[in-house]
Amino acid sequence: MLKAIAKPFGALMLFLYNLVGNYGVAVILFALVVKLIMLPFQLKSKKSMMRMSRMTPRLKELEKKFGNDQQRYQQEMAKLYKEEGVNPMGGCLWSFLPFPILIALYNAIRYPLTTMMGVPEALLAEGGSIFQKLASLGYQAPTGRTAFYDQIYQSTFITEHFDAFSGLSDKLQQISYRFLGLDLSQTPTFSFWRWDFSDASVWLPALGLFMIPVLSALLSWLSMKAANAASPQTADTQKQMRTMNLIMPLMSLYICFTMPAIMGIYWIAQSVFAMAQDMILNRVYTKQLDIEDADRIQREKAREAELEAKRQETERLKAEGATVENRNTSKKNKRAVAAQKEVERKAAEARAAKLAKKGLSEEDIPDSQVGDRRYARGRAYVADRYSNPDEAEAKTQAAAAESAEYEEKEAALAQAEQEQAAEPDAAPESAETPQIAQTAGEADEDAPETEKEPSGDE
Repeated sequence: MLKAIAKPFGALMLFLYNLVGNYGVAVILFALVVKLIMLPFQLKSKKSMMRMSRMTPRLKELEKKFGNDQQRYQQEMAKLYKEEGVNPMGGCLWSFLPFPILIALYNAIRYPLTTMMGVPEALLAEGGSIFQKLASLGYQAPTGRTAFYDQIYQSTFITEHFDAFSGLSDKLQQISYRFLGLDLSQTPTFSFWRWDFSDASVWLPALGLFMIPVLSALLSWLSMKAANAASPQTADTQKQMRTMNLIMPLMSLYICFTMPAIMGIYWIAQSVFAMAQDMILNRVYTKQLDIEDADRIQREKAREAELEAKRQETERLKAEGATVENRNTSKKNKRAVAAQKEVERKAAEARAAKLAKKGLSEEDIPDSQVGDRRYARGRAYVADRYSNPDEAEAKTQAAAAESAEYEEKEAALAQAEQEQAAEPDAAPESAETPQIAQTAGEADEDAPETEKEPSGDE
């Protein structure tokens, strides 16, 4: 199944090799072609990821507002994604596409005779003409781990003895795996301490092959850093990015030390093209998203100004008693409205009495206060902030100063009330008057009665 999927990739590799005549350059061009084929899909994915990155502050506000209600938080987050046209999973699918392509390329490289050239497998099987010719010329099949790449070594051997194989199949073709003085059919080895440093012709090519996995891992890390620069930066995603930034380079390092060096060349080319693509797309989409954000902020301001204008108009009509009653309103709702007005009337009377007790009036209350909520509209609330933007800054500072002054005045009144409540009550001077009166009364009761003079009648 994998060989069937890999055949189109093998045919493309063979075409590019015949075009440039160099296997390493053909692999680099193959990586470029794959990148161009995937570009339309990655454009949408990249823009979606950058949009999500810009939505992170708004998502944090939702989390702060609805953090205790996860169901409501998920609903609001889905609503925000829908309004912005963002798919949270949009960038995940395309990030996995390079792996199937890498597997297909691996099979095309591993089986150059059958996958790239299209040589029938029967000719390579035991008893086949190519198999017998290889054996007669002294070809030794590799053992151990290198046995996986038997066709690569067969292809190299056939290229070196091509005249002996040219009549066995018209599919056979000479392929050179040399690139920058290195044999890309060889597998890099990590055991550099076993190299023969006495012969430069031995250890220099080995060092070149050794540097391919190292360079591949380094460029893979840089490529992921460039890709994640425009990704959402939440606590969870940052942790995931750090993990991926560690795992992917290590995976690249391991793969390139266990496969022919040509895989490392592909990985290096893919990382370089990915970094170039990210830098270009970041610059292009940053400008586009800046324009979109400016338009969105302008629409939000216009919407807020419209709502504020409607609210002020409604309050003005209420104050003038010019609101129009809806004839379709039910009696139950009318009674509820009347009851609410009565509650508001009593609250207004209580509030006026409370202010009068403090020696204040409604004119002393800053616009930021609603009812007993001191800063319900913000400490520096300005009603015509959007309709009169030229004076908004000055009015904002004045509103903040007014709120601070009112706060100091309330604090001073509260302190005065506390001091007055703490003083002992002085007894009035007339308090003893009843005692005196009572004593005088008692004295009159105790005094002896005087004898009455006899009247003339007596």
